[in-house]
Amino acid sequence: MSNPTTSLVNTEAMNPVTTQTWSNGRHVVRCVKAIQETWDVKTFCFMAEQPVMFFFKPGQFVTLELEIAGEQVFRSYTISSSPSVPYSFSITVKRAPGGLVSNWLHDNMTEGFELAVHGPVGQFNCIDFPADKVLMLSGGVGITPLMSMMRWYFDTNATVDVEFIHSARSPKDIIYHRELEHIFSRIPEFKLHIVCEQSDRLGEAWFGFRGYLTKQMLELMAPDFLEREVYCCGPTPYMNAVKKLLQDNGFDMSRYHEESFGATPVEDEEKAVQEAELAAEEAEAIEAGDLLRVDFASTGKSVQIVPGETVHAAASKLGLHIPKACGMGICGTCKVLKVSGEVEMVHNGGITDEDVEEGYILSCCSVPQGDVVVEY
Repeated sequence: MSNPTTSLVNTEAMNPVTTQTWSNGRHVVRCVKAIQETWDVKTFCFMAEQPVMFFFKPGQFVTLELEIAGEQVFRSYTISSSPSVPYSFSITVKRAPGGLVSNWLHDNMTEGFELAVHGPVGQFNCIDFPADKVLMLSGGVGITPLMSMMRWYFDTNATVDVEFIHSARSPKDIIYHRELEHIFSRIPEFKLHIVCEQSDRLGEAWFGFRGYLTKQMLELMAPDFLEREVYCCGPTPYMNAVKKLLQDNGFDMSRYHEESFGATPVEDEEKAVQEAELAAEEAEAIEAGDLLRVDFASTGKSVQIVPGETVHAAASKLGLHIPKACGMGICGTCKVLKVSGEVEMVHNGGITDEDVEEGYILSCCSVPQGDVVVEY
């Protein structure tokens, strides 16, 4: 044992590290690790060249900016890691048959690859809706935002009573299986339940719940589910079934929170109907002289649009490509500066109050209320 009166202190080692804190915007990061979670699911871990504190609200997401086959592509993914591990962040991606981005990531995203990400953003998180009792319901790769929340609860010793119910196709499709068992083996207030639709074809036995989540299963696993804050993420049919189950049993849906990306076939059909209606309205508006003008200051271009069309639609008519990933005011990728005029913006958490105060809007969900000038 060294003598404390004679030991030397390395003062350089004690100097604080100069770091930046992550904020919503565009950031260049590099992949530092790719982890095979299951046969068709990988986790990609990212860091910045200079130290950055990647703080975000567990459950939020980022939008990747990629170039695939010479085309610029944007795609949003939930952050699966926890902000309690602050110098890196991770996303977990399932390879989808025919999926452009998921397949590209699985085949090309390796250690050292650099890319830009936008974010973090999202209203689906466990910070803005604190609760003593929580029910987490996930299906397939929808587990990722809930895993971020669970890692946060675990790492911060949160005093939360959690019932975690995950549905997977088969035992080999259970994402984070070993880590889930580790987390839930150490905290009595955390309870894990896994439902498998079927056993593995190779004959691996499964002794847990089988089939699809039902009211009877839910009552067995979380008999007090009506008293809990609910977080849900998964395929659209899964979330629709969960919502119906809760509503049919008198759950207070103001305590229900869900996350999803992408339009359903029904939404696509509704969009087609809306486009047809807009075309008819445009013809009427031209006759009535009710068209609105949208100017894009940087390019010097302008266009007239029908009342009800978005700024993004106006840009598209001029061949201007404002980057967009979600089209629902979630990802924040299409943020532009409004120089003058008024818009009605109905977003889903993809822009901060500070950005709005500075004049920024999301072009995908901003509808001009008169003539508008945008910096683009």
